[in-house]
Amino acid sequence: MNIPAELKYTASHEWARPETDGSVTVGITNHAQELLGDMVFVELPETGRTLAAGEETCVLESVKAAADVYAPVAGRVVAVNDALVSAPEQINQDAYAAWLFRLAPDDAADLGKLLDAAAYRAVIDAGQS
Repeated sequence: MNIPAELKYTASHEWARPETDGSVTVGITNHAQELLGDMVFVELPETGRTLAAGEETCVLESVKAAADVYAPVAGRVVAVNDALVSAPEQINQDAYAAWLFRLAPDDAADLGKLLDAAAYRAVIDAGQS
């Protein structure tokens, strides 16, 4: 199972990567895309939108189901991956390269409250989704 050690995770299957400019890149995990199956639609948040930690941020639709994506930390959306709108299958090809959005966190220390790779693996192994 592909769970990169350098990322942070949520129990709801989002990954978060701190960037050198202070922003945080967010996507869904490989486990999540496997559960959802072939992606057919992505609705991204608007740039400039302010998010609370855990707030529904965008929607992914696959041939199996629709799923909400939640903000891993509070902040303001500073960029979205528009390429996914016309090619949502990129998420299935590489869930860790196909980021959804970037945000400027209200408090960078909040990333420390997220799961590390070992803790996220424990969530998956426990069957929580």
